[in-house]
Amino acid sequence: MNVIPTDIPEVLIIEPKLFGDQRGFFLETYQFRRYVEAGIHRPFVQDNMSRSARGVLRGLHLQNPFTQGKLVSALRGRVLDVAVDVRVGSPNFGRHVTVELSEENRRQLWVPRGFAHGFVVLSETADFFYKCDDLYSPKDEVSIRWNDPAIGIKWGIDDPSLSAKDAAAPLLADVKNLPIYGQV
Repeated sequence: MNVIPTDIPEVLIIEPKLFGDQRGFFLETYQFRRYVEAGIHRPFVQDNMSRSARGVLRGLHLQNPFTQGKLVSALRGRVLDVAVDVRVGSPNFGRHVTVELSEENRRQLWVPRGFAHGFVVLSETADFFYKCDDLYSPKDEVSIRWNDPAIGIKWGIDDPSLSAKDAAAPLLADVKNLPIYGQV
């Protein structure tokens, strides 16, 4: 696999090695030792999948204090995926990484603990897959406004389809329950 560093060192783009011929293809989507070598050390304990239509934006979400690291990919379709460093005291606080994930490029994005995550669907539909290194904890869920000008994400869409929770999410500056850099 090919591991591509991003502008935020903890966030990684991973390109699994694809083996293909006229019959189709095979790729290894996860192998513990290889991911440990890439810096992803915690075991995964929960897998999630969502299906969304074009223009659906999910995020920005995280959990605190029971944080989750997520290895995400688009199994079908295309998404613009985003990781935002929201660790108080981080030298990269408020900065973000965007990457297109698709069934064509088979890329994965490692979203570490302490980062908010979101994506918008660019194709007709998208099946989005998450491997999480801790269990979902609704009481620890934190949302941040998708279009917070202080973060400045260029989603490529002006009027996304949002859940009521995401539409009402506060700005990053107004969120009090954020993880602390060096403690997640």
